[in-house]
Amino acid sequence: MHIKTLCCFAVSFCLSINAVSATEMIMVDKAEYEELRAAVKYLMEERQKQQVAVEEAKQTADEAVEVAEAAAEAAESSSLGKFENLSLGGYVEAHYNNYDYDDGSEKKEFDLHRFVLFTGYEYNDKLRFFSELEIEHGGVQDTADGDGALGGEVEVEQAYVEYDFVDNASARAGLFILPIGMLNETHEPDTFYGVERNSVEKYIVPTTWWEIGSMLTYTMDSGFKFEGAVHSGLNMSDDDGYVRGGRQKGSNAEAQNLAYTFAATYTGMQGLELGVSYHYEDDPSQQDGDGGYIEEGSLMEAHIAYNSGMFGLRALYAEWDFEGDGIEADNGDEQKGWYIEPSIRPLANLGFFARYEDLEYFKGSEKNVEIMSVGANYYLHEQVALKADYIDYKDNVDSSKDFDGFNLGVGLSF
Repeated sequence: MHIKTLCCFAVSFCLSINAVSATEMIMVDKAEYEELRAAVKYLMEERQKQQVAVEEAKQTADEAVEVAEAAAEAAESSSLGKFENLSLGGYVEAHYNNYDYDDGSEKKEFDLHRFVLFTGYEYNDKLRFFSELEIEHGGVQDTADGDGALGGEVEVEQAYVEYDFVDNASARAGLFILPIGMLNETHEPDTFYGVERNSVEKYIVPTTWWEIGSMLTYTMDSGFKFEGAVHSGLNMSDDDGYVRGGRQKGSNAEAQNLAYTFAATYTGMQGLELGVSYHYEDDPSQQDGDGGYIEEGSLMEAHIAYNSGMFGLRALYAEWDFEGDGIEADNGDEQKGWYIEPSIRPLANLGFFARYEDLEYFKGSEKNVEIMSVGANYYLHEQVALKADYIDYKDNVDSSKDFDGFNLGVGLSF
């Protein structure tokens, strides 16, 4: 009887212990659940806040873009915004010449040779305007008696509009430089060696040569460029056979007969430029008749420029062929010249050159000249050069004009 009672008590005690344990487990699980539920709720609230912040940031960004676009449109429509399409540039050359002539005379002279301003305006991606204004030899001074005149020139060398009518092709109309030689179109002083420009391109091409007319240009992806122009020509009516003196420079230019220029250039290989050009005039005297001093003229030119590492080479040949009884009798019907110019640039800011020139031209009488030059360019900046060179000039017709000496100069572009 006692044993049965003890067994019943033991069973009851165990059941009571298990019930208490189960209750505690249920209470623990419920507490963890509440913590987990609170955590999930917090995360959902934070996510919602982030989504709201993202939407607000996106809206703010959209508003900022709208404000910027409105400001840009306002700037473009305003007079100040128009200056964004305006481009300015130019170059300056100042020289010192020190020459001793064989006849005992000398030349020691400073000269602000050129001060040039470029102005351009881009109407859109296809249409643009370009101009070049040059002041030479310090300017001009017009006085009643002529005393104190500076003796320089103020010239508009370029003023044309250019339109890209198809891919790789454009048309130009107005006053522009002819595509002949190397210096004619690219003559900023930091782009060539020597204080003075070479005499072959000066007297034979003649650099710088600009005319009024129209020109077509076509450029190929392979590096070829072709140009053809119809324009005003020379006016050599003074009967002196001087090509450089026949440039009309767009000033009330006589146009009894037009002139034509064609050029082809190849730059498809790194460091190399090959170029040829041909120029023709039916009557460079602009007198429109037979039997004149000059009746017809043509110019052929070829050049090469090559740079590889520190070494460079430039060479050019140009020849005029004139027809006319007068100029043929004076032996001025064939005017030609060539030069070769090797160079070395051992340092980024220092280069040396040597140049030999041989030319025959006509200026009232026959000229036959040989020139040897050696010198250096020191670059304070890629566009700012200090220049020095020695020159030996030999006139094969009149030895009294022979001279030697040196030039110093500073040239810059911007």
